[in-house]
Amino acid sequence: MGLFTGSCVAMATPFNKEGINLEALGKTIAFQIEQGTDALLVCGTTGEPATMSREEKASVIRYTVEKTAKRVPILAGVGGNHTAEVVRASMEAEKLGADAVLAVTPYYNKTNARGLIAHYREINDAVHIPIILYNVPSRTGMNVSPAAMKELSGLPHIIGIKEASGNIAQVLEMRRLCGESVDIYSGNDNMVVPLLAAGGKGVVSVVANVAPRDTHRMVAEFMNGHFKESLDLQLKLLPLIDALFCEVNPIPVKTAMNLMGFDMGPLRLPLADMAENHLSLLKQQMHEYGLM
Repeated sequence: MGLFTGSCVAMATPFNKEGINLEALGKTIAFQIEQGTDALLVCGTTGEPATMSREEKASVIRYTVEKTAKRVPILAGVGGNHTAEVVRASMEAEKLGADAVLAVTPYYNKTNARGLIAHYREINDAVHIPIILYNVPSRTGMNVSPAAMKELSGLPHIIGIKEASGNIAQVLEMRRLCGESVDIYSGNDNMVVPLLAAGGKGVVSVVANVAPRDTHRMVAEFMNGHFKESLDLQLKLLPLIDALFCEVNPIPVKTAMNLMGFDMGPLRLPLADMAENHLSLLKQQMHEYGLM
């Protein structure tokens, strides 16, 4: 328990013609740590892992671990719909020095509750580092129920869940059943404060790529009992968050980072450049937030 409290940025991956732009990755890591981010997630959805090779994923994890030098925890995204491959990726992430793995539920070839529990048990039995589940039914078509989370919380390495169902009632029931045995993190940037009020420990954030200090402060203020200040930051961030999700993630956030000068390079197909009207909206909100 207690891997981190606060804001974990779901990092975008910088690409170039040769593959991974490690120099640009290093600059984003330095920016995040300087701005107070509490943990880094690499190879999560925002990092476009579906279009990355095994070797590219390993290079990103290895470089991030070395560059960060234990200053903040490193989570490695390992989720997939082939249990044996997820187990292999989890073991490799541990070997490369990741502090924890984030594993999304199986998708497309969806399973039942028994299969879901067996999937995570296989990961649990293969590694010695913490495992955080990722529940995002809008992408996977599967939901981790509170009852399933209660059963999984009994496994020694499963310590938390990134909850992106958007269902606060479900989060409350999960907290009721699991108590303090599971750390719950918001997977929705627009619902961080409500989830913290339901007993959450923080957020795994997209908006933190461009506004890391305010995202960190939003959680820190809440944890310090400054609830109005936390809510004020959530409300300040909302228009920017909406713009970052006007198209499928990570198209807008990677575009925004390029506009801020981070040299993130291109998106990889099937992701494509933003529609002009959405790009105009994004630029407007970035300007109003003071990001450009």
